[in-house]
Amino acid sequence: MHLRQLSPEERRKYLEKELCADLSAVSIDPMKLGDADQKNCEQMFGHVPIPIGYAGPLPVTLSSGECIEAHLPLATTEGALIASINRGCKAVRLSGAVKTEAKYHGITRSIAMKIRNQTLESRNTSEMKTVEIQKHANEWQGVGEATSSHLKIVKYDIDTHEDLLFLTIYADTDEAMGMNMVTIAAEAIGKWMEEHFDLQFITVAGNVDSDKKPSVRTRDRGRGYEVTATATISEAIIRSVLKTTPEVLLEVAHAKLEVGSEIAGALGKNCHAANIIAALYLATGQDIAHVVEGSLTNTIFSLHSSSVSIAVRIPALLVGIRGGGTGLPAQSQALRLLLSSLSYNLSPAKRLAEIIGAAVLAGELSLLAAQASHTLARSHQDLARTRI
Repeated sequence: MHLRQLSPEERRKYLEKELCADLSAVSIDPMKLGDADQKNCEQMFGHVPIPIGYAGPLPVTLSSGECIEAHLPLATTEGALIASINRGCKAVRLSGAVKTEAKYHGITRSIAMKIRNQTLESRNTSEMKTVEIQKHANEWQGVGEATSSHLKIVKYDIDTHEDLLFLTIYADTDEAMGMNMVTIAAEAIGKWMEEHFDLQFITVAGNVDSDKKPSVRTRDRGRGYEVTATATISEAIIRSVLKTTPEVLLEVAHAKLEVGSEIAGALGKNCHAANIIAALYLATGQDIAHVVEGSLTNTIFSLHSSSVSIAVRIPALLVGIRGGGTGLPAQSQALRLLLSSLSYNLSPAKRLAEIIGAAVLAGELSLLAAQASHTLARSHQDLARTRI
C-alpha cells in the first residue's frame, strides 16, 4: 500500500509495523490536526509536541505611538530560556516600555537568467539588458502581480556577473509572509522574460535574495520587516532585578558583543536573538527556517548617566498572520494571544514584527545580565538540567 493513500494515523501504524518502531508518542488527536496533512506536511504520521510557556506582560510603545502590553507565547525545549525572557520583561516593565519601529522592505526573490550570446567583445551586453529590463518594468511587473490579488511589486534590484543577470523583486504580500506568493510571481516573470528578451531563465531563486541564509546584503539592506527596539533601564532596576551593575553590564557587552563578535567575524553581534525569534516563530506558525535571517541582529548597550540604554536592530523578520502554519489550531491560538493587545493604526503583521523585536530586546537584556552576574551556568543547572 502506498503511504500517500493512508491517513496520518494509518501511516503511523504502518511505519510502526514495517520498521518495528514505537511511534506511539507522536500520535495526534485528529481534532488538533487541522489541515496540516493537506497543506503543511506531506506523508504526515504524527506530530512532535513542543512545550509552550508564557512570558510577560511586556509593555511596548509601537511605531504608531500606541502603548500595548504584549503577552508572549514561547515554544521551546530549552530550560531557563522563558524564565530569562520573563525577567527581561519585568526589568523593562519597571523601567517604562520598549519603543519599536519597523520598516517593511517586502519579501524578495532573485530570478537568475543567462544572457545569451554574451562574449568578451560585447561587454556592454549586461548594461544593455539592464536598461531593457528597466524600460519594460511596468510590463513584467504586471505579469508578476497578475499571479495574486494580494501581491504588489514595490521595487527591484538588478545584479550582473559574467554572463548572468539576477533580477531581485521586492513584493508587498499583504497579511501573508508571502514566500510562496513571491516565488510564483517570480516564476511567471522569469518565463515572460525568456520569451520577450534574449535571456535564458535559469532559476526562480538565485540566492541573491539569501532566503533562509545569512548574508551581508540582508544584514545591510533588510528583508521582510526591519525592526528596531530600544529601552532604558535604570540603575535601581539593574541592581534589584538583573542583579548586576551598569558598569559591569557595559563591560560584558563590550567584550562579548563588540570584541568577541569581531574576532569571530560574526554577521550578527547579539546575545541570543535567534532563541527568542525561534520560540515565537514556532508558537505562532511562522516559517522557522527564517530564524537564521533574524540571527543577523545587532544589539548595542550604552551608558547614560547611571542608566543603561539598549538598542536592538533586527534586519530581517519574515512574518505574517495568514498562510503557512498560522492557520493550524494551536498556532492560531498562540498568534491571537500574541496579538491580543489591539492597535488601530498598525497592520497586524507589522505589529507582530514589532512585538517580536521588543521580545528580543527583553531576552538580550536578561541574558547579558546573567553573564554579567555569573549566574548563567547556575540558572541552567537549577532550571534546565535533568535530575538523576
